[in-house]
Amino acid sequence: MEHIKNYFNQFVDISDEELLLFTSKLTRMDVPKKSLILKQGKTENFLSFIEKGIVRFYVPDLDDGLTFSFSFEHSFFSAYDSFLTQRPCTYNVEAVTDCILWRLAYDDLNSIYGTTAIGERIGRKVAEDLYLKKMKREISLLNDPAKKRYLDLMEEAPLLLQHIPLKHLATYIGIRPQSLSRIRKQIY
Repeated sequence: MEHIKNYFNQFVDISDEELLLFTSKLTRMDVPKKSLILKQGKTENFLSFIEKGIVRFYVPDLDDGLTFSFSFEHSFFSAYDSFLTQRPCTYNVEAVTDCILWRLAYDDLNSIYGTTAIGERIGRKVAEDLYLKKMKREISLLNDPAKKRYLDLMEEAPLLLQHIPLKHLATYIGIRPQSLSRIRKQIY
């Protein structure tokens, strides 16, 4: 639970009592590699912290899907639009590697929001962080060449990228796998 505390401390100083209230509501979930965590059409009921592993968000298509996001170790993830609205998700969430997740149910999160002053603040800060990352990615897709997008991703999670298939990395940065192979040859 130390990683969760460190994550929260980026945004607010959380007391041991407040952390205990939060972590007491968590349930552990071990997810094998390539397993769906959330299937398109189902409603997201959890906010999850990745203790170990990588998670991919993708829109299914005829091939292996169009990847639009990854979440890495020691961060929270959710199909946040579905989580907030409690409506069915329009994409899949998959474990790229074997994952250890700590999950907080929607109702438990709302209970924490209602019983602690810091709960609302943490929720807002985490939502702001997710929003800023999303905006950074969208601006990058519009402005940056593919090589820069790949280099930025390498900088964000260099060791973890070794575990993500090139076809998923390629769709994430908006190019075909062959183009990513050419970029990698230029770099290495």
